[in-house]
Amino acid sequence: MITAWEATAVLVDPVRRALYDHVRAVRVPVNREDAASAVGVSRSLAAFHLDKLVDAGLLAARHEAPLDRPRARGRAPKVYEPSGVEVSLTIPERRYELLGDILAEAVARQPHDAADAARRIAHRHGAGVGEAARPTPVVAVLAGLGFEPAEDAGGIVLRNCPFHRLAVRETDLVCGINLCFVAGMLDGLGETGREARLDRGPDTCCVRVTGC
Repeated sequence: MITAWEATAVLVDPVRRALYDHVRAVRVPVNREDAASAVGVSRSLAAFHLDKLVDAGLLAARHEAPLDRPRARGRAPKVYEPSGVEVSLTIPERRYELLGDILAEAVARQPHDAADAARRIAHRHGAGVGEAARPTPVVAVLAGLGFEPAEDAGGIVLRNCPFHRLAVRETDLVCGINLCFVAGMLDGLGETGREARLDRGPDTCCVRVTGC
């Protein structure tokens, strides 16, 4: 799947971005001729950029004959539409959607004690991430999640909190969820020699991974 950085790079080109915005705005499949006319470029240039957007996963393409025109011989023209992929770029990386999914499921399943449910659900989510990532090293998995891990004498320090803004507002709740998520990830990876524990610092995530 395309990363936020890759999607941002694809959309830097002004013609490509104009084509992407046009396809999203019209809400119906768009062919190359109509897209080119809408943004004021040649058909061949529009086709090049539209296919780059498809390669990046930002648009979907298929061949479809226009309903309001006679069917020509040969293959139906290519049309483009939004793929449904969403892109959000934050620096440093944040993962508020993950936390939102965990909390929403917790409230739905156990409204009388959503915090307890959220910790259990976070562990399950983390375990799923770990299992899917095997045999990737734990530092690489943590890096992919935006934790900015760095190994030191005590294990692995996490220099970025993907849930920072919410952790500042609801420290105990969010840090508890984060701890359970990382612990579940370690379990899913099979990292039996490592342990997640709370270790709040002024410029780091609240969780540290100990052991080796």
